[in-house]
Amino acid sequence: MSSDDSLSPGIFPAGPDALLVRFALTPCPAAMDAAQVLAARLDRDPPAGVTEIAPALVSVLLRFDRARTSRSALADTVLDQARAIAAQPPAPPAAVRRWTIPAAFGGENGPHLDDIANKLSITPKAAIARICGDDLRVLSIGFAPGQPYIGLLPEEWDLPRLTDMTPSVPAGAVVVAVRQIVMFGGASATGWRQIARSAFRTFLPDRSPPMPLRPGDAIRYVAAPESEIDMLARNSDGLGGAKLEVLA
Repeated sequence: MSSDDSLSPGIFPAGPDALLVRFALTPCPAAMDAAQVLAARLDRDPPAGVTEIAPALVSVLLRFDRARTSRSALADTVLDQARAIAAQPPAPPAAVRRWTIPAAFGGENGPHLDDIANKLSITPKAAIARICGDDLRVLSIGFAPGQPYIGLLPEEWDLPRLTDMTPSVPAGAVVVAVRQIVMFGGASATGWRQIARSAFRTFLPDRSPPMPLRPGDAIRYVAAPESEIDMLARNSDGLGGAKLEVLA
């Protein structure tokens, strides 16, 4: 992950009724924070005509009603806000919600945990403690329905992706790379390193809501035995024993 924290906000068209506000070309921490701040501000006070606000790692997508506003008018309004944030980057907004999610670490549930611990010159137990010790944040939802990108982990966790793809990790797999965590809602190929498995399903089309996580949510993992995860996976709600706490 790039350590260049310079921000250069720009506006780009995205289809007939959307625009993208981007703070940087690479996922530097300052750009991630800026995208979260802008998305939170726009969510609290959306410009006229905006129908959807979708934050990504270093950008925010805005969809708008062309009968109520124009791309140029919206771009002028939003670019002013983005430039103000880039000029004096504030801390990301405080989390409104926290999910506590059980996960089984290591062994068959996390076949890359020992290797990661070795790379970090710590024990697997210490690596688990670091993952579970602090709140992380949902930085973005994407790639697959409901799939979260969670972070940021400390700088020493800036681990590259694997050189070869793992053909399949199971639903609920917790994988890491480039200071981030991804939880897979279904079995998937990946180049990220699997450290754990949860029974949390990030997307179930018949559940309300189908995608329970939101950008900006706090995530706290708690270590659990494999037998508990297997039992939680049988629950029809697909939440895998996760608990939601409203913080504000």
